[in-house]
Amino acid sequence: MLVFLQGGPGFGAPRPNDNSGWIGKALESYRVLLLDERGTGRSSPLSFQTLARLGSPGEQAAYLKHFRSDSIVSDCECVRRELLGEGTPWSVLGQSYGGFCATHYLSTAPHGLREAFITGGLPQLAGPAEDIYRLTYPICARKNREYYERYPDDVERIHRIADHIAVNSIELPSGGPLTVRKFQTLGLSLGFSDGFEAIHYLVEQAFVDGARGPELSYLFLRNFENTIHFDTNPIFSILHEACYTQGARSNWAAERLRGDYPEFDPAAREPLFLTGEMIYPWFFEEFPTLAPLREAAELLAQDEDWPRLYDMEVLAANEVPAAAAVYSNDMYVPCESSQQTAAAIKGLQPWVTDEFEHNGLRVAGPRVLGHLMELVDA
Repeated sequence: MLVFLQGGPGFGAPRPNDNSGWIGKALESYRVLLLDERGTGRSSPLSFQTLARLGSPGEQAAYLKHFRSDSIVSDCECVRRELLGEGTPWSVLGQSYGGFCATHYLSTAPHGLREAFITGGLPQLAGPAEDIYRLTYPICARKNREYYERYPDDVERIHRIADHIAVNSIELPSGGPLTVRKFQTLGLSLGFSDGFEAIHYLVEQAFVDGARGPELSYLFLRNFENTIHFDTNPIFSILHEACYTQGARSNWAAERLRGDYPEFDPAAREPLFLTGEMIYPWFFEEFPTLAPLREAAELLAQDEDWPRLYDMEVLAANEVPAAAAVYSNDMYVPCESSQQTAAAIKGLQPWVTDEFEHNGLRVAGPRVLGHLMELVDA
């Protein structure tokens, strides 16, 4: 059996319509279990509505600490024992954050694994969250430059949108203001193979002629909201930096480092750079469904009592066959830190490639998974 661990954190397993892509490749050799990680999908959902039952921000924060990779792996082990029995291991495929979970699995419960496949998800094993953002901000800046090179007319288009937002009070269809800094979060898509086009097609038809002149269209505003998931997947916003914190607090690392990269300043309009997979404290002011969780999010950002996620000695003595696709252009999980992690896990076979972006498993699943299976079998 192969259990799939989804990226995120905070996203449910895929709901396939057929057996194409990586799932079709996996089904040639395995039964496949698409696991909804806790708080997502058919697991007990986590949202501002369900957290409201807990009352105080302190209670909410304490509850939220149980949704990291350590708890997800504990869930996996319970499911494995129930389905296969104590002595029967299974295989795991971890995409992005799912790879973080798979690495924790190798570190804490290797007896439960027959083999491990990781795509775009070898995590930083030690060090503060700041180390990740010192890598990802420059990568995101490079992606912005590449985007504007492909679509030079979008320098002016995005400049115009930002200027319009800056001087007008704009309410998004689901509520909450559209600010320039929120508009910049559209750059979350820059690291996907189809992300440049998604942004370009959105901004090229942003305006319509309204009763008082040009205004942002309802379709643009709706599609903008559909492109970002910071509010619809609250675990992603609340616990993203906690993916990296071990025995330390994150203290809003992405926000604190943003000033070191002035090209991301909302006032820098020539061109305006879009931000990537960074979480900012103002999310919990400007997104209406995150606002009720502001105090809990702040408590978690200042919490120093985060258990370590990886046992370096166990990883150095690893005996589980493992292979990982490391994307050299990855905007979210930097190639540099991924290669360091690969070197720290005994026997793990890294495949460093520039053929794919972070979503390589989605767009070329049989090729990616098939090559990792070959590496493990070699």
